Amino acid sequence: MTQQQYQIHHWGPCVVKTIIPRETINLFLEEGELSKEDASPDLAGVLDKQVHFRDKRKFDDFFINIFALYGHALGKWKKNQESLPPTYYLEKLWINYQKANDFNPPHSHGGTLSFVIFLKIPEEIKNENKKFSGKSAGPGGLTFLYGDSNDHCISYHSMFPEEGDMFIFPAWLKHWVYPFKSDVTRISVSGNVLDKIELNKLKKNNGK
Repeated sequence: MTQQQYQIHHWGPCVVKTIIPRETINLFLEEGELSKEDASPDLAGVLDKQVHFRDKRKFDDFFINIFALYGHALGKWKKNQESLPPTYYLEKLWINYQKANDFNPPHSHGGTLSFVIFLKIPEEIKNENKKFSGKSAGPGGLTFLYGDSNDHCISYHSMFPEEGDMFIFPAWLKHWVYPFKSDVTRISVSGNVLDKIELNKLKKNNGK
């Protein structure tokens, strides 16, 4: 091994992970139970139940802070702290109830950003994942895919999320969620985010 100096260039999409507080988790769960509009026709997931929140404005303060956090992280990621961070607007918000053998195939979202928040992960899924011996993220795992796969590129990142984990990422970034076999329900929240919004869409989506 020589002592030659080298640099590795910063590359790829900006994916931010944070952890949300318990009171916010509880609010999502409570509002999810009270929401009824089926979101499945708009989504890629093969899930037992996916529902649009009845009033996403209840989460305005939370998302204002989260979007500011992502804008700050993006500036650091791009090494461009002097420019003003983008202003983001929550367009759609839905809750996912994933049961045994449900899954989300590889897909991307509309808009500028997307995110997933894991609200409830039963111990049965954690134990199932721990027993898994394959090369993928395993039962209940989450994978992001970017670029071509070859020996000189890390094209994917996989992880097994914990309760309260939130991942924020560019909407075009392909991702998927693996199925599990345990007879339980895992609950998560997802949404689409814009960096600009037309007035007619703002009026139409004001309460959803």
